[in-house]
Amino acid sequence: MARYAIGDIQGCYHSLMQLLTQIAFDPGVDTLWLVGDLVNRGTGSLSVLRWVTTHADSVRVVLGNHDLHTLAVSHEIKPPHRFDTLTELLQAPDAANLLAWLRQQPLMVLEADYAMVHAGLYPQWTLAQARAYAQEVEAVLQSPDYVMFLQQMYGNQPAAWDEQLQGWDRYRAITNGFTRMRLLDSAGQMEFAFKGELPDIPAGYHPWFKSPQRRSAAEQPCLLFGHWSALGLYQGEGVIGLDTGCLWGRQLTAYDLDRKQFTQVGLDPRDRPASSKTD
Repeated sequence: MARYAIGDIQGCYHSLMQLLTQIAFDPGVDTLWLVGDLVNRGTGSLSVLRWVTTHADSVRVVLGNHDLHTLAVSHEIKPPHRFDTLTELLQAPDAANLLAWLRQQPLMVLEADYAMVHAGLYPQWTLAQARAYAQEVEAVLQSPDYVMFLQQMYGNQPAAWDEQLQGWDRYRAITNGFTRMRLLDSAGQMEFAFKGELPDIPAGYHPWFKSPQRRSAAEQPCLLFGHWSALGLYQGEGVIGLDTGCLWGRQLTAYDLDRKQFTQVGLDPRDRPASSKTD
């Protein structure tokens, strides 16, 4: 029985199948931890969701920004981005069931030895606090009022966490921290424009996982995350970054949580649209 964490798939179905073959994944006994962004930008979002839902008993998922965006587009809250590749998924006969399953997934998984999020955690949060805040948003997203949440989730404000936040501002700040955050300034304000490599981070900012005030750094569970493709495979500060930019011509990465070993495959050319941009 093995546990594997896999970085952002983003609709790269063929690459995912190659990786699962490489690690000899057996859904009867093994478990996958998927760090979010299952869909969008690759050509196989529909196939990815069908495979994941078919093997749902063997999969643990957290929601990423592309997953939430897909839900919003499906309700015509946002128009598709010019580089979105969601048409096949949204027009599929089983789309409603697939998206209903996606909406029920958490923002955070927390176990004794590993935790998993898509993008990051605010420095002020312990892992236990983060799980509680994630549950606040999950409750709304899984409720009959979820469309209203999707309508309110877009935006960069509030840019910093404050326990006194209430209502949609609070939900948006929690969601942005879990699904969009990369950089913070010394005052804890998030910066959303930067998507590059560590040496190019603008002055006055640092990665969320390098914040000197980060409370979760002192806790035992290792934190798995994705979202930052330009960062690539990263280990340090009690975190492992697994988004190795498969969609952009690099690798899809699996990490054996028990043996602490990495396995990678390159992008299958069938997974990449003719025209694409990074996120």
